[in-house]
Amino acid sequence: MNSWADFERAEPELAAKGLAVIHQGGDGAGFISTVAANGTPRIHPLNVGVRDGRLLVFIQAHSAKARDLESNPHYALHGHIDPERPHEFMVRGQARLVTDPAVRAAAAGDWFFRVSEAYPLYELLIEHALLGERASANDWPPQYRSWRSP
Repeated sequence: MNSWADFERAEPELAAKGLAVIHQGGDGAGFISTVAANGTPRIHPLNVGVRDGRLLVFIQAHSAKARDLESNPHYALHGHIDPERPHEFMVRGQARLVTDPAVRAAAAGDWFFRVSEAYPLYELLIEHALLGERASANDWPPQYRSWRSP
């Protein structure tokens, strides 16, 4: 698994375009897919951002997302698709709870919403990234490019 910084060093253009998809609405929005303890997949909306070379999410403690990641750290994250610019970006890998108070404080300091102690911070380590680009909503299929962690 690699950090966002590792991914960005390996594929700077792919990382920049992927981040643009995640931030196209200005608030770092996407959907995270997790797996419940009974094996049921779930999809949840959330805010996501890159801070200091890390792909980060604050997840409400005791939520279904948090319970899922505690029992199975695998995730898939998909950025929202803007109908006007229908590019798509997906990463998958494993989530890791961030326990360093300095990293948490730095991320919370400029996050998309006011972060309380009820929101643990997770770093999303990247195994695979996929970008699909289309000039318009009528162009199909997307032109895909991907990267895998060595």
